[in-house]
Amino acid sequence: MAIDLTALRAHFPSLATGLAFFDGPGGTQTPRPVADAITATLTGPLSNRGTVTPSELNAERAVTDFRAACSDLLNVPAHGVVHGRSATQLTYDFSRHLARTWNAGDEIVLSRLDHDANVRPWVQAAERAGVRVRWIEIDPETTELDLDSYEQALTPRTRLVAVTAASNVLGTKPPVRRIADRAHEAGALVYVDGVHYAAHHLVDVPALGADLFVCSPYKFLGPHCGVLAAAPEFLETLRPDKLLPSPDTVPERFEFGTLPYEVLAGATAAVDFLAELDPGTGVSRRERLTRSLESVHKHELSLRARLEKGLGSLGDAITVHSKAPDRTPTLLMTLEGRDAREAQAHLAARGVVAPAGSFYACEPFTALKLEDPALRAGLAPYNTADEVDRFLDGLASLL
Repeated sequence: MAIDLTALRAHFPSLATGLAFFDGPGGTQTPRPVADAITATLTGPLSNRGTVTPSELNAERAVTDFRAACSDLLNVPAHGVVHGRSATQLTYDFSRHLARTWNAGDEIVLSRLDHDANVRPWVQAAERAGVRVRWIEIDPETTELDLDSYEQALTPRTRLVAVTAASNVLGTKPPVRRIADRAHEAGALVYVDGVHYAAHHLVDVPALGADLFVCSPYKFLGPHCGVLAAAPEFLETLRPDKLLPSPDTVPERFEFGTLPYEVLAGATAAVDFLAELDPGTGVSRRERLTRSLESVHKHELSLRARLEKGLGSLGDAITVHSKAPDRTPTLLMTLEGRDAREAQAHLAARGVVAPAGSFYACEPFTALKLEDPALRAGLAPYNTADEVDRFLDGLASLL
């Protein structure tokens, strides 16, 4: 089977506006079941977590259901799931936690492909700890990571390698497992930014070789928050600053203050929604997610091919900078003689939402000598072939 697009789109109130959304890499639209789950949790009854009253039990259930859903989505134990306000916040938190184990003279390796949320927290932590930063460079011809530069950057002093599983602007998916295996051989930890990757593929954190993996549910139809996944045994080795009365168990020791129970419920609902897009005969939620996200991947690849063919027909007026063979359905482009913000406004006037900017991708833009702004088109499960054609027609009418 395949995704029933008509049935899928009926769950999204925002799609009834007639707008065509190509801004998925910045955040997807939200289906009604996610909003309903948030509302139901907020209107409760709801209290702080506990085991006595119905309101306490509702809060406790929101937390345990969230961890179970993320466990199925990411293939990690439920008590290896840490909630955060955002992936950026979680990365800053864990950069501080990990930097406590670094010494002057140690080194870390970062990637020129990454969103700044997986760069600046580590750079700043390294500066404070007196740790050297080395870099994996980008091959400008392929927009893939230059693995020769990685071999040169990796040394016996390397304590951490931070890398994206998929670029939020170019779509490039580097060989994370290969990178992780080499890092582990050198005795280093691997921190993977999976924010863009998790929006398009079923995640298997152990298979990727990630010691820590971070993603954001609002990139895959959920509410605004962040999720960090790791082996509980590893999390046990980290001792963050915390309030004296707050829990010292894993993962609670990394979650500061009262959790947003309604947001957790919304994230759980998003995972359940994804699992039912094309569940097949799967019994477990993980099995249904596997089938559904395979169908999402096929659908998005078909739309990407249609979009690329259409952009190619526009000739030299459009330069597409996304070149890697293995990438998400995300295209970064510039227009000959046109400011990308002009294109954004032109498309918006025609009911097409496609943003212009550099999208916090400071390192890729600098490494590839790209000018800010560029135009980005990112596909999501709810996009249609007709919407792709509207995007292309809108661009063609500008050139």
